[in-house]
Parts: sequence; C-alpha cells; structure tokens
Amino acid sequence: MTGQDPRLAARATLDRLWAPGCRFLGTETAILAGAMSWVSERHLVSAISNAGGFGVIACGAMTPERLEEEIVATQGLTDRNFGVNLITMHPELDRLVDVCVAHKVGHVVLAGGVPSGATIKRVRDGGARAIGFAPALALGKRLVKLGIEALVIEGSEAGGHVGPVSLNVLAQEILPHIHDVPVFVAGGLARGDAVLGYLEQGAAGAQLGTLFAASTESIAHEAFKKAFVRANARDAVTSSQLDERFPVIPVRGLSNRGTRRFMAHQAETLQRFQNGEVSREDAQLEIEHFWAGALRRAVIEGDVEEGSVMAGQSVGMVKAVRPVAEILHDLVEQAVDALVAREARTGHPADREITAG
Repeated sequence: MTGQDPRLAARATLDRLWAPGCRFLGTETAILAGAMSWVSERHLVSAISNAGGFGVIACGAMTPERLEEEIVATQGLTDRNFGVNLITMHPELDRLVDVCVAHKVGHVVLAGGVPSGATIKRVRDGGARAIGFAPALALGKRLVKLGIEALVIEGSEAGGHVGPVSLNVLAQEILPHIHDVPVFVAGGLARGDAVLGYLEQGAAGAQLGTLFAASTESIAHEAFKKAFVRANARDAVTSSQLDERFPVIPVRGLSNRGTRRFMAHQAETLQRFQNGEVSREDAQLEIEHFWAGALRRAVIEGDVEEGSVMAGQSVGMVKAVRPVAEILHDLVEQAVDALVAREARTGHPADREITAG
C-alpha cells in the first residue's frame, strides 16, 4: 500500500506487538492497571476498562463480603473485562477466589507471595484466568508449570511493595526465555515509547499504576494527587531498615515527615531492645505497626506528610491530574510517534507487511 499514512502503519505494528496481551485480557490496549490499595476501586477500575485498558480491583484486606460488594458495583459501571488482585497470604483466600468465580470475574491476579498449585487450580477450574508475579526467571518457570496463565515482572522502580531488581534487568533475564504465557512488564513506566521498547523485546503488554493513581477518576484525596504532580523521580524512595535483625519490607513512596519519623522510630526501638526494655518480638511488632493505617491516611484523608504516599519513580512524569481516557490515548500516541520517527530515520516502514502490500 504505497503512500499509506505512516501513522496507520505504525498503529498496525503496535497492535501486532501487543496482540497477545490484548487477546489474553480481552481489551483494546494491553495496558494492565496495577492494583493499589484504597485507590483501585470501582470508579478507577471501571474508568480504565471503559477507556480500553484493563482495570484491576485491589482486594487487599477486604473480607469476602466486602469484595463481593466491590465486584458487583464495578460490574454496574462497566460491561468490559476487569480483574481482581488477591493477596495470597489472606486468611480467607479460598473464599475470595470463590467470590470472584461466582461473579464471573474473568481474571484473578495472585500477588503478595507465591500462589499454591491448589489456588491456581481453584481459579482456573472456576473459569477465570490466573495471573502471577515473577521476580526471577526460575520462579516464572515454576509458576507456569503450576498453571499460571500470564506473568507480571515488576521492577524495583514501581510504587508500593517492591523487590530489589530493576525492570530493565528483569526484562533481559526473563523475556527471552518465557514464551508459553504472556508476560507483562511493570515498574517505572509512564510513556508509550518505553512500553514499545519492552513489547519489541517480547513483552505482551505493560502494567502501570502511578499515572492512574493521580488520574481524575481516582478517588484519592486531592492533596495526594497534588503531591504526585509536585514530586520528582528521586522523591520516590524505598523504606530502609537500620538493623538486619529487624527486617523492613521495602515499600516505595514519596519521602515525607512520616518516612523520616520511621527511621527515628527504628533507632529508638533498636536502642530499647539493646537496653533490654523490649523483647526482640515486641520490637519487631513495634517497627511493623508504625505504618498501620498510614496508606489510608494519605489516600483518603490527604495526610501526605505523615501518611504513606506510595508512588513509583515514574511519579516524576506525572505533570497534571488527567482523565484516564486521556492517559491511555497518550500512551498509544507516544508509541505510534516513536514508530513513525523510526521510519523517518531509517526509511523502513513501521509495518512492512502492510506497506508492502
């Protein structure tokens, strides 16, 4: 098709690259939304799915009854596909899976630990697709053998609870070797051209969270969203531990008074332990309980100074609070722009099959 609009050819290339992800999710774009506690609820989830992405409810610590309420409410706002993220350590995990199955949720994301083969089977036997997280190649292969139908590889650039390895390294380690299931990349992503690069390495799509947390449809407090707009990438830091005897699960969020107080709290607790004032177990509990309720205080109440403002390093690219549909549109356009620019540089059409026809 000589003379075809280069943007149409570029969009065809993009659609071909993320076709496996789109087929798996049942969406127009292979953009999967990260599940964020207190943020990923009915309004944001339905907005993402209605705009052509894939929204995911963050179950977190919800009871089965509360999750059922959220699923039904979300289904009332969209007739498109969405998923539910379940924490594998939840004491009522089986009941939560049963709720998802009963309400015909098409995809269940099993997070926060390694799901058992029995849990994966429960999801699949109920008619849903099972998605898992792979922080290393060996675990990814193991999950596929257990029956996981898609993987998310999330780099340390992401917000919230994170592992120690960057997405750049994980992609090189995992994408060349896992082809049996779709693999979605996550962590620090905020532009379509960056997503395109991973698609060309073999990814089926991408998971984004930070951009959506600061969207118009997000129920997060305006102060929470404004903190995102003001922040730079270097402001999103992981929580640190002072003593290896008292482990701290790394959580990435915006540095504030709360994060500074947490360091002081650890130091004070460590000193009390060394003085024999508290047992090791009690000291660990005091450290772990410091952030209890802190995420809700930030997201819902707007306490961005003392609360936990979880955000990925891509927060530096959040320049305004924008509608979800605009965010998704821009991601697509940025990928298309990159393909068109490449053609202009190299003289090779973005999609040779279409332009050569």
